[in-house]
Amino acid sequence: MTDNIPPFDGRRWHDMGGDTAQAVPKDQHDFSLWEKRVDALMILCSAKGHFTVDGLRRVLEDMPPESFETMTYYERWIASIGQNLVEAGVLTPAEIGQRMSEIQTRGATYGDATRG
Repeated sequence: MTDNIPPFDGRRWHDMGGDTAQAVPKDQHDFSLWEKRVDALMILCSAKGHFTVDGLRRVLEDMPPESFETMTYYERWIASIGQNLVEAGVLTPAEIGQRMSEIQTRGATYGDATRG
């Protein structure tokens, strides 16, 4: 047995319950348009039966620590939605990449909900 491996306490790396953490911010903020779209996409896809909350959660919990810790909340959720849509056979990774490229060509202000 190796001395530098900590004993397994029954928790996975993302289970932080009971750990010391920073204060939870209590100020309200508006969500950006893309975050609102991620939320809407999750609701629509789950309503269509493409995945369940359990399926979304599984992908989040299977992310490696470095991804989970460096991605924002909605970045993690869109990654989970994408993975679940691929697993359900709704989209292929190539189709997702193609659609992302098409959207990128629309420019940085695509989807800006402000009116000028």
